[in-house]
Parts: sequence; C-alpha cells; structure tokens
Amino acid sequence: MRTPGILIFGMVMAPCGWVLDLTSTVATNWRTVNNVPGFSTDMVVGQGIWDSCLTYTSSRTQTCNQQGNDQIYFTSQIIPIAQGMMIASLIVTALGLVVATPGVRCWREKPRWILAALGGLLIFCSGVLAIIPIAWYTHIMTSINSTMVIRSTTTTPDIRVGYCIILGYIGGIMEVLGGFVMFIGICSCCGGRNRGEKPEPKTRERPVTRPTAQPRSYRPRTVSPSNSSSVPYSQKSLDDDLDFPRAKTRDRDRGRGTDRGRDLGSVNASYTGRPYDADL
Repeated sequence: MRTPGILIFGMVMAPCGWVLDLTSTVATNWRTVNNVPGFSTDMVVGQGIWDSCLTYTSSRTQTCNQQGNDQIYFTSQIIPIAQGMMIASLIVTALGLVVATPGVRCWREKPRWILAALGGLLIFCSGVLAIIPIAWYTHIMTSINSTMVIRSTTTTPDIRVGYCIILGYIGGIMEVLGGFVMFIGICSCCGGRNRGEKPEPKTRERPVTRPTAQPRSYRPRTVSPSNSSSVPYSQKSLDDDLDFPRAKTRDRDRGRGTDRGRDLGSVNASYTGRPYDADL
C-alpha cells in the first residue's frame, strides 16, 4: 500500500506551484518603474495585472488602487490576456489535484493510474497556461505604455522585472514537472519499473509426491510343538534361570558338579543379559 515516488513528487510539486502562481497573480509587482519624470526620485511604481501601487522609499508609505489613474496600462493587449490565463491556470491546477487525489491515495493496494495520469495532464496544462503570459509580459515589458512611463530625450524611466515574474516562472515550471512525472505513470512499459513497481519473479513449483501408505500385514503368532527348542530344560533349571539377577548360593552349585552348574551359579552382572545365554 505504499504510494509510488513519481506520484508523491507530482502531488508535492503541484500545490507548491499553485501557491506561487496565486501570489504572482494577485500581487502588484510584475514590473517596477523608477525615476519617473515629474515625480520625486524616491517614488517607485509597482504595476501588476490587477492594480498598481505607488511606494515612497523614504517614508515607507504605499498607495494602491491606482487602476483608474492609469487606463493606458490596463487597456494594453497583454493585461486582459494575462488575467484570463492566470485565473485559468489556478482553476485547472485545483481541478487536477481533485482528480489526482483519489488515484494516488495510499490506502489502496495499487493506485488508480488512469486517474493519476489524468490529473497529471491537467496539472501540466495549468503550468503551461501560467508560463505563456509571464513569458509574453517579460518579452514586451519595456514597451508597454503607461501614464507613469513618459519617454523623453532628457529622462528615461528605469523599468525592472518584479518579483511576480520570478514567482510565476518558478510556479509554472513546478507544475509542468509535477504534472509530467505523474502522467508518465500511465505507461506500462519496462514491466512497471517507471511506476516504482517490481515484477514478481516466476517460480516453478515442483509437484510434491507423497508415498502411498501400505497396509500392514498381521501374522498370527502360533506356537507349534515342532518350533519348540530341542534343548531339554527341566522345571528346576528354568526356575534357576528366571532369577538370574540374584546371586546363586554355593550350596546349590556344589550339588550339580558340572561346568554348566558353575556357570549358572555365577553372578550375572550385565544388565542386558538374558537368563539362558549360558545354556546356548
């Protein structure tokens, strides 16, 4: 139930890019104009795509809501296009995250690669929508007309790139990378290695043969007179052999007077010995 690394990368990069693009959209610092003719030298004009502000560096005061005083700037061709594309980029990014979230959730055994790839495609398109107006604005930044930008032979305003351009570029690139990495998860080539999956090894199981149980044959134990021992035993000798652990008295051995009697009269110290070994 582990989420693949390519999906984690995309789900981290996309929200970060969305935050940066949001900051770039609402902030009033796409470009800054210094040394404006007819104004004090400490005044800096910050212009965005929704509003512009006047900032005085000496007193640290800022005056915004200058859109009505600069209709030339806000009626330029790039401004309404940038407004629409940046808003569309934010909406498409949010939609891509909504689509991709059910596909990359880690509480499933395997992610839904189709949903994750579709969400990655939307995030990739949102990054492109953010980069296009920012690159266009940067290209024509010094040629955009404004009431604050008065070009004369004596003085030339100093136009610089604002921090919104930098944040927009970074956010758009993060969304493009995150969406592209998530989208390549739809490919199933290389045995799923690009998804972070390892193919299961194919093991051949040998069939286990169990031996069949053979029925036991029971043979009755019959005692026949022909199988009896040919060695003659007397009842007295059998009684003597049965009590082999005990030592025989010398009186009983003297009465026999044979080698067989001596052997039976000796003490049998072995634990595993049988009472009639001496007879055999």
